[in-house]
Amino acid sequence: MIDTKQRILDTAERLFAEHGYDATSLRQIIAEAEVNLAAIHYHFGSKEELLDELILRKAEPVNEQRIALLERVVAQAGMGPLAVEKVLEAFMAPMSATADQNPQFVRLMGRLHAEGRLPALIERHFQPVIVRFRAAMQRALPELPEQEFLWRLHFMIGAMAHTMCGAPDFTGVSGGRGDFQSRIERLVAFLSGGFRAPLPQAVEVEVK
Repeated sequence: MIDTKQRILDTAERLFAEHGYDATSLRQIIAEAEVNLAAIHYHFGSKEELLDELILRKAEPVNEQRIALLERVVAQAGMGPLAVEKVLEAFMAPMSATADQNPQFVRLMGRLHAEGRLPALIERHFQPVIVRFRAAMQRALPELPEQEFLWRLHFMIGAMAHTMCGAPDFTGVSGGRGDFQSRIERLVAFLSGGFRAPLPQAVEVEVK
């Protein structure tokens, strides 16, 4: 039998995914989960803390896998350079299994992305991992000027969010066709080329 806390989390995840965080009230969660308000406050304290725990129960295992894969990539490289593809794969591959197994959670992240809540959630729950991977990417791309590196990191985050959570677009390929592993493989290939692309002419002039 599912315990009260788990039932609240499962219900909140489904309602947030279907209706969005802002449009879902604690009253709705209480009614659907068949609990009382005291249970919400006892287990989570607030709606925002409930969302935090929702994210953490899926994000923590993914982040642990990311760090383990990155440490393996660094160990294999020794004192040599890191391969951009390997670093990107270490960061993104753990997402694919979680996404394939939890389509509802993907919908939830898409809703949070659309509502503009992802930046704050990333800051709270993903920052230590991002710092590790940013350092690894800079080691893999030592010739890339700092400002240009940050721009390309910015583009990477946007492409990743749209690929994993975005709504269908005019191309018709991001609306759910194809598993997440194939999406990640394509995204890694695309981003590797982008990070290695020649500097824009304006940037070359600035560097000189």
